[in-house]
Amino acid sequence: MPPKSKDKPKPSPSQPPPPIEDLFSTLNGHIEQSEFEKAVKVADQVLSIAPADEDAIRCKVVALIKADNIDVALSVIKLSQSPTVDFSYFKAYCLYRQNKLNEALESLKSQENNPAAMLLKSQILYRLGELDACVDIYRKLQKSNIDSLEINFVAGLISAGKASEVKGTLEALKVKATSSFELAYNTACSLIERNNYTDAEQLLSTARRIGQESLTEDNFAEDDIEIELAPISVQLAYVKQLLGLTQEAIGAYTDIINRNLADEPSLAVAVNNLIVAKGPKDISDSLRKLDRIKEKDEQNFQLSHALDSKLLPKQREAIYANRVRLLLHSNKMDQARELVATLPDLFPDSVMPVLLQAAVLVRENKAGRAEEILGQFAEKFPEKSKVVLLARAQVSATANHPHIAAESLAKVPDIQHMPATVATLVALKERAGDIKGASAVLDSAVKWWLNAMTEDNKLSVIMQEAASFKLRHGQEEDASRLYEELVKTHGSIEALVGLVTTVAHVDVNKAETYEKRLKPLPGLKGVDVDSLEKTSGAKHVEGASHAGVTEAREDGKKEKPKKKRKRKPRYPKGFDPANPGPPPDPERWLPKRERSSYRPKRKDKRAAQVRGSQGAVVRESTNSNSTASQPTSSKGASQNATSSKGASQNATVHQSKASSKSGRKKSRN
Repeated sequence: MPPKSKDKPKPSPSQPPPPIEDLFSTLNGHIEQSEFEKAVKVADQVLSIAPADEDAIRCKVVALIKADNIDVALSVIKLSQSPTVDFSYFKAYCLYRQNKLNEALESLKSQENNPAAMLLKSQILYRLGELDACVDIYRKLQKSNIDSLEINFVAGLISAGKASEVKGTLEALKVKATSSFELAYNTACSLIERNNYTDAEQLLSTARRIGQESLTEDNFAEDDIEIELAPISVQLAYVKQLLGLTQEAIGAYTDIINRNLADEPSLAVAVNNLIVAKGPKDISDSLRKLDRIKEKDEQNFQLSHALDSKLLPKQREAIYANRVRLLLHSNKMDQARELVATLPDLFPDSVMPVLLQAAVLVRENKAGRAEEILGQFAEKFPEKSKVVLLARAQVSATANHPHIAAESLAKVPDIQHMPATVATLVALKERAGDIKGASAVLDSAVKWWLNAMTEDNKLSVIMQEAASFKLRHGQEEDASRLYEELVKTHGSIEALVGLVTTVAHVDVNKAETYEKRLKPLPGLKGVDVDSLEKTSGAKHVEGASHAGVTEAREDGKKEKPKKKRKRKPRYPKGFDPANPGPPPDPERWLPKRERSSYRPKRKDKRAAQVRGSQGAVVRESTNSNSTASQPTSSKGASQNATSSKGASQNATVHQSKASSKSGRKKSRN
């Protein structure tokens, strides 16, 4: 008889879901307690009962954003089909957090007049680098009752290059700079921008004290307080660096990095500033520190995703540029070339990538190619060409291409009249053999300063140098005209001397007329010029002072010669002048080969004679001298040269040659 099959347990009847009112009460409690993950679960329970509940969807999206689940929140927004609920603001915020800034701006177009949307838009524009538009929005929001608006407002003004307006803005908002540690920090940054480093340091110290007190009252842990105040600590170290206290700044940066109690942006700034403070010293350590802030999964250098979205473009550009400089210093040309190739896509609106590309080419002895790419960039982007043309001029001047350097400088219009530019252009054209071009540069500068209405007029300096240049190159008439103009307008003694010297070549009578304006030299009244010209020249009189030769007393009284005080001669210790002994050898300080008593050793001629039968072969003697002439050690040289592999090999070769030359001397010592 087969066994009876066991009866399956009947499923228990499902419990009815709790009322929606109770779920919303629980949801509200989780949100108030900042338990956002639990709030998301409760919101899902509500949506399982009422899938289209708008409040539940909104609570879930906000809870996901608060829990930093941005991707999930964005997917919930996209799946929501409610026609009455506008999630464009939340969508824009999620896109902003994902660093999709242009898409975030597009999503905010439907909420132009919403203060919260305007505030978010200002932050997006700040991240995009459109700082003037960002500041304009903050000005419109001044009358809105938005908490901590002044903090972002001051930050926007500083980034837009309007640090001088910070003080007036705070007065208009009726807010003190020390009302919060964030505002004190931003105000101190405005002082740094205005080169007021001492006051900035004091305000930063005050900001740190205020932050320490307020965060302690809010029951923050000590490590959390240090992380919150890390930007202030980094900025204090930066101020010390600006004040010339480099070692203190390096110590502060190193402490921040080693303790690792800082948010990612502050840590990145500390690493970058430490590299700048140290310079080319300990390059390998600087490269290792930069590796801490890069994306771990990437083989090539790339900033982490968090830093890429939080740092300003200017800050990210500085980090990449310093990385390239370190690679150039360490002679890692392949890595530098690969990194530079990625920079135009990362910073399309910046001139830094093309400057770094030129630096790599110059390091590879390809100055011509560097000049070419810089010239092409300047032609393509004329509004950004000033720095590029100056760099091209420097590269060309270093590569001994003065005509290209002068051409590059001549394309920067707003500095053509400056004395430094004029002097550089004249020197470059002289090196290139273009004397007419150099003279034209000076004439153009003189004409500009003649019409310039500035307090600090450089006309006299330019005219003096132009006259000197023309006189040096045989243009006496032009030089005399410039000197004469200087004498009439400025009354310069130097110009008068130059005028007399120059006109003497053309018009002697005119030169004598101007010569009468020169002040007579003292002591030359009784000098007969005709008899002086007949003499063969002045003879040197030993013991006569210059004052006694050149100056004569007008009253005719002879000055009594001063008696010199005789001093007893000082003898060495133990020396008896009565019994001095034999005189010292007068040749004692000469090398032995130069002394009269030196006799060179005669060579042994017998050593060259061949002994033995005819046709015998003489064997070379192997003595200790052949061993001593070998290089002492080439291994030590390669170990000491730590800059790069190629450098260590070169150092080994040079060390070997030097050792082979001086090895015999070392063996004797």
